[in-house]
Amino acid sequence: MSPGDVVSGLLEVTGLTKTFGGTPAVQDVSFALREGEVLGLVGESGSGKSTTVRCVVGLTEPDAGRVVYDGVDVRTARGAEMRRFRREVQMVFQDPYSSLSPRMTVEEIVGEGLLVHRLATGRAGRRDRVVEVLELVGLSAADLRRHPRSFSGGQRQRIAIARALAVAPRVLICDEPVSALDVSVQAQVINLLQDMRERLGLSVLFIAHDLAVVRQLCERLVVLDQGRVAETGDRDQIYGAPAHPYTQALLAAIPLPDPAAERARRAAGRSST
Repeated sequence: MSPGDVVSGLLEVTGLTKTFGGTPAVQDVSFALREGEVLGLVGESGSGKSTTVRCVVGLTEPDAGRVVYDGVDVRTARGAEMRRFRREVQMVFQDPYSSLSPRMTVEEIVGEGLLVHRLATGRAGRRDRVVEVLELVGLSAADLRRHPRSFSGGQRQRIAIARALAVAPRVLICDEPVSALDVSVQAQVINLLQDMRERLGLSVLFIAHDLAVVRQLCERLVVLDQGRVAETGDRDQIYGAPAHPYTQALLAAIPLPDPAAERARRAAGRSST
């Protein structure tokens, strides 16, 4: 699929452009997240991934372009429409060590959105919902009064996911959610996200630079290069027959699990130059 081809979806981004100090960070980026799918937004550092996401959720004002959620233009939405967007589109951030307040308990962190969106009746109702989502992500009621410092990185990211799920979103935007975690923990979080997507019917926009991680989770990919869409396609298409040289380079950089095969690939690369 060429960069300009965009399918319709629950969350549609069209012509997104953002410049900082005369330097373009995002240029005419378009893509759509379909209902119930996991879409990967991939590229190296500086490719425009994070700026794109910040523009989508309203943390950064784009210079041009449209963000449409469930038929509503987010940039012009007000009142009830904007409140619905804020509730139904939730984020999981990259660093679980800085995205959770060290002064708040797990109950307060996960239940904060319930207060903001007035989704639970009374303290008991909030606690019941918090316990429900904690158990969904593999934690328990015994963790309610604990603080983030007493958890591992993987457990903290589970708390962050529980916080996002507490308000029953339709879309989960995950901004490099495993890049700060040990490799041994990354697979656990990926499996958790896949399970939540299947059990809750979520649509997931998954941002990453590691194509090996993306391959485990995403059905379609949007490849960004220097702020532009280089290529868009299904997982099998992108990994099996990448059309753009940048995508080919990203895939070539993925280490092979077999050390002998990896050495052979490197040797072949040197002999061809």
